[in-house]
Amino acid sequence: MTCPFCGFKEDRVIDSRESKEGDVIRRRRQCLGCERRFTTYERSDEIPYMVVKKDGRREKFDRQKVLSGLLKACEKRPVPMAKLAEVVDTVEAHLADLADREITTTNIGEMLMEKLRHLDKIAYVRFASVYRDFQDVEAFLNELKNLVLQKRS
Repeated sequence: MTCPFCGFKEDRVIDSRESKEGDVIRRRRQCLGCERRFTTYERSDEIPYMVVKKDGRREKFDRQKVLSGLLKACEKRPVPMAKLAEVVDTVEAHLADLADREITTTNIGEMLMEKLRHLDKIAYVRFASVYRDFQDVEAFLNELKNLVLQKRS
C-alpha cells in the first residue's frame, strides 16, 4: 500500500477489523518510511454479473431465479436438490470466467438444457418447452425426436 503522506510503498498492518456486516475490512497501517499511520478499507469486488435478456434489457444475475426455473422443470421428478445446485454453480462459474461479466439468457438457457438433458430427460423437455417457447405441437415433437435420436447414437 502506498503511503498517502510520503508515497513510500512499504508499510505494516497494526490492526485489522471486520465491519459489522462483514463486507469490509478496516486496516490501520503504519508507513515504514515516515512512520505516520493511515487507514485502508478492503472490500470484495462487487461488480454484478449481468444477464442480457432477449429484448436487450440487462438485469442482475439472480441465482434463485435460475434455481426456481430448474425446480419447476424437475417438479415430481427424482432429481436431487444437490444436483440442481451443482448446475447453478456451473452457470455461476462460467459467469466468473467471463471478462465482461455479461451473459445472454440464450447462453444460460443452453447451458441449463445441456445439464438437464443428462440429469433427467423429462425435466429437460419441460425446461425446453418453456425456454424455447414452443408455439405448436410440431415444434414440441421435433424436440422429442431430437432427444430420442441422440439417445440412440
